[in-house]
Amino acid sequence: MPPKSILITGCSSGIGLDAAKTLQTRGWRVFATCRAEADCKRLRDEGLESFRLDYDDADSLKAAVAEVAARTGGTLDALFNNGAFAIPCAYEDLTRDAFRAILETNLIGYHDLTSRVLPMMRAQGHGRIVNNSSVLGMVGYRWRTAYVATKFALEGITDVLRLELRGTAIHPILIAPGPITTKFRDNSALRFKRWVKWESSAHRAQYAEVLARFEASTGPDRFELPASAVTNKLIHALESPRPKARYYVTVPTHIMGIARRVLPVRALDWVLAGGKGR
Repeated sequence: MPPKSILITGCSSGIGLDAAKTLQTRGWRVFATCRAEADCKRLRDEGLESFRLDYDDADSLKAAVAEVAARTGGTLDALFNNGAFAIPCAYEDLTRDAFRAILETNLIGYHDLTSRVLPMMRAQGHGRIVNNSSVLGMVGYRWRTAYVATKFALEGITDVLRLELRGTAIHPILIAPGPITTKFRDNSALRFKRWVKWESSAHRAQYAEVLARFEASTGPDRFELPASAVTNKLIHALESPRPKARYYVTVPTHIMGIARRVLPVRALDWVLAGGKGR
């Protein structure tokens, strides 16, 4: 029997890289993709099968799926949609172009890639589609408008896909991490500086404080877990004969999952605002 195969996005570092290396040691054939060819070369040098895949580039998605099919003879057991980014800023400072950019990567790209691999999974009669969501796919948080929008939508889209694939052996699954040790915050800061004209914002003073804290930060956040915590849930999602529809990772995700169900809206707002205001 040939090894099971999985296509993973966003493998240059963090969750994607940890998942790729761990699954390879478990006997999976891993296609570890990155947006930049330089990162792909580095992964190939480390013994992984890697080629370019950029959610913003439809041609790269088409080429990546064709590459997988050529290497496997037209099969793919699993897809892990992982690559994403955030643009942290106030709602009123989020420009149309910035909002469009994050939707293209975090949502439309996921849809495009998933739609391209589904025919292979239908033809072989099975598959796992794992979408990496977030605790912010369950609750909103200030200065996270764009990211929250994409993750709320991803939750709903995955629910719909699960209903549409009911009765098949293709399982759409969500993983919802909270704070994880990755380069995500560093990348978010870069995109903030690129997209947000913060010095002319009504929130200028708050932005300055946040940037100062970010630059002074030297350690992990409270409740932060390593990327391997996500990989552990991914393994269950991929290898269990009866995978769950959702997997929570980190204490905040579990707490918010409960709070969203049991607290009135105003009470949940108070919690998310850090106990401030009414």
